[in-house]
Amino acid sequence: MNRIQAILTINTDNLPENFQEIVKEEQEFIAKWKQEGILEHFFLRQTKNGAVLIFKDIDEEKSKELMETLPLYKLKISVEYLKLIKQY
Repeated sequence: MNRIQAILTINTDNLPENFQEIVKEEQEFIAKWKQEGILEHFFLRQTKNGAVLIFKDIDEEKSKELMETLPLYKLKISVEYLKLIKQY
């Protein structure tokens, strides 16, 4: 089973005033993807400067397209994509 892991790092030094609204909007995207079955896992980073998303049943190109639609993507410092093979 193939998976795509996306590691999003955002700039927390200059958060916009409406950051909490952006986070709520972000949560709606995540919930929709989970419901659609394309997001297997979602983790917030302990440092609170990003998240780790694990997509399933889509390719890397599609995962990049989806990530670019996230409201927090505009605050990104970087996004790393890793192709994974689920063993268990």
